[in-house]
Amino acid sequence: MKVKVFDEAHEKDLEEDINNFIGGVEVIDIKFNVAVSIFSEEQVYCFSAMVLYKG
Repeated sequence: MKVKVFDEAHEKDLEEDINNFIGGVEVIDIKFNVAVSIFSEEQVYCFSAMVLYKG
């Protein structure tokens, strides 16, 4: 089993990265997380996922 971690500032970028990756591997599981923080007056989002796959 292997692990690939993805981290993007925009959810669509994360979706695209994961879809491109899983096209060529046998996926066991995908874990998804969203973190939000505030920097000055701006909200900063972090969309991340961990893909477990057979390698």
